[in-house]
Amino acid sequence: MDYLQRYAGKKILITGGLGFIGSNLARRLVDLGAQVTVVDSLIPDYGGNLFNIAGYEDRLRVNIADVRDPYSMRALVKGQDILFNLAGQVSHMDSMLDPFTDLEINARSQLSILEACRLENPEVRIVYAGTRQQYGRPRYLPLDEEHIQAPTDVNGVNKMAGEWFHMVYHTAYGLRTTSLRLTNTYGPRQLIRHNRQGFIGWFVRLAVEGKTIQIYGDGQQLRDLTYVDDVVDAFLRVGVSDVACGQVFNLGGQTPVSLLALAQLLVRLAGRGRVELVPWPEERKKIDIGDVYSSYARIQTALGWSPTTPLEEGLRRMIEYYTEHWEHYV
Repeated sequence: MDYLQRYAGKKILITGGLGFIGSNLARRLVDLGAQVTVVDSLIPDYGGNLFNIAGYEDRLRVNIADVRDPYSMRALVKGQDILFNLAGQVSHMDSMLDPFTDLEINARSQLSILEACRLENPEVRIVYAGTRQQYGRPRYLPLDEEHIQAPTDVNGVNKMAGEWFHMVYHTAYGLRTTSLRLTNTYGPRQLIRHNRQGFIGWFVRLAVEGKTIQIYGDGQQLRDLTYVDDVVDAFLRVGVSDVACGQVFNLGGQTPVSLLALAQLLVRLAGRGRVELVPWPEERKKIDIGDVYSSYARIQTALGWSPTTPLEEGLRRMIEYYTEHWEHYV
């Protein structure tokens, strides 16, 4: 696969690089021969975890810095070939409780990063991690990139702003930016300490602990899930693709699954735990978006990407990982 060979010797900067997706991406890039620097603020509750690079500590550089600091970012982007921009606050609930912090990290700091690139390294290739949360409540399914963006929470609004900053810097300044709108990503190194960063990690924790997974309503809400290795592959394809510059791509899962079926599968794979249906809490119901799953046809046509990891296989790997490394994540 020639796109993978193109990473040998490349200088790579990953913001949010000690987090879930960032650390999996960093490890893969090191294996491909890239010179990797990961930047992370290690803010408690945001998912950054030094154990995520266990075994790779001496093979990459770690810089503990906050993307909100423009001076740090200007120094860090110098000389880099590719910037994978994954720093962000991803909790929808936290964004509603503390909207200004979400604004700082997901919108204002994105401008700091882009300004740093414009001023210090306008040739750098930039790949931004967007989210399907930007679409809000689906008007049709599967979601494609032309679907109107009407977020239902502060996080979606700020992530949309972050993406648009990347697109404006492409059209106005010629920066080579691309946004990937991620759906529910799952796999090893995901934060499982609390339930505010997506439901999958939390469901896995409850199953491994033999506890009850509570599903709201009838549990028939559909979601698509993408295994983290497949997400990493999408970033790697985009990072060395000229045709992707200035583009937005959805990622997606193989087949949508109901939350009830997903929870039952986890209980079966873990060999413990149980599933219970409960009424909707009022604050959750207000920002729920019903069924949601994305079309990845555009990136499949442009770059040949599609999800290849079956859900059961991905969840099995995830359960095995946390069973082995439990103390580093709870």
